[in-house]
Amino acid sequence: MTLLLAGDIGGTKTLLRLVELPTEGSMYSLDEATYDSPHYPDLVPIVEKFLGAAAEHLGYTPLPQKACFAIAGPIVNNTAKLTNLTWALDAKRLEKELGIGSIVLINDFAAVGYGVLGLTESDLHTLQNRQPQPNAPIAVIGAGTGLGQGFLVPQGNSYEVFGSEGGHADFAPRSELEFDLLKYLRDKHDIDRISVERVVSGQGIVAIYQFLRDRNYCQESPEIQEIVRIWKQQTGRSEKTVDPAAAISKAALAKSDRLSEQTMQMFVEAYGAEAGNLALKLLPYGGVYIAGGIAAKNLPLMLEGSFIHAFTNKGRMRTLLEKMPVHIVLNQQVGLIGAAICAGRL
Repeated sequence: MTLLLAGDIGGTKTLLRLVELPTEGSMYSLDEATYDSPHYPDLVPIVEKFLGAAAEHLGYTPLPQKACFAIAGPIVNNTAKLTNLTWALDAKRLEKELGIGSIVLINDFAAVGYGVLGLTESDLHTLQNRQPQPNAPIAVIGAGTGLGQGFLVPQGNSYEVFGSEGGHADFAPRSELEFDLLKYLRDKHDIDRISVERVVSGQGIVAIYQFLRDRNYCQESPEIQEIVRIWKQQTGRSEKTVDPAAAISKAALAKSDRLSEQTMQMFVEAYGAEAGNLALKLLPYGGVYIAGGIAAKNLPLMLEGSFIHAFTNKGRMRTLLEKMPVHIVLNQQVGLIGAAICAGRL
């Protein structure tokens, strides 16, 4: 029996899970907790607090042999600096201070890649029901704060997971409206190229909304106008008191604001098109997994048909994309699941 520690470390929250891995069979969770990251100077005191609380729950002191922490930021030589925290994490230091034999740091979206291997049918909503092909790649894409992309390649009886920086590829407009959006964003930011992440992400939802508003698509509601105003005032702060992307998507779901509805329509179509671009490059007949918080929270909008239409609308390549399984990941702890799977492989 092996005891594993898995963590999903972000600038706002740190999620930890203690997992038992039998010699044979599936791993299962022993304890789990969430902590406010900014309230701690480092990861070490959080882990120590978590293991102390777990000892009270379990009746014995857990001593994890391996750990994997998924980090919201780049990993260099098993070290990381978090984007929105002063933490500087080094796996070797963590091993020494926590007394854990083997620790690895991975990018948070690489953890999502591992995580899809541990999902059940109830963790998914299938957009395109196709039989996955054995020994075929798997693609993972997820819009949230940014746009993560990755892929899995068969390796023996399992998969090898790879991250990518595909979210920073060029935004590829497909209509006159999207060409206008591209020009609007280039002028607004005074830059000569726009990455797809500036459109397919939480910030992208706000950007599309502002574009349609400034284009006088229709009248802006006073409620969302005020939220966007406060959000702009808080630009540069690590923590904001409002979330305009969430307000826009909520209004679109409720069909209470035409400007928000059109915003989310453009967003979903751009999301589907970019997922299709990734699929063309990988031919992931093992499945395309749509992760990130936005898709799961806006499931009715994702199911209306425009996402899959944009995904498959690739001219002569349409028949290839129509053969790929496409799933939305509903389980928002997929990164934590992935960190546990990665720890088990150490």
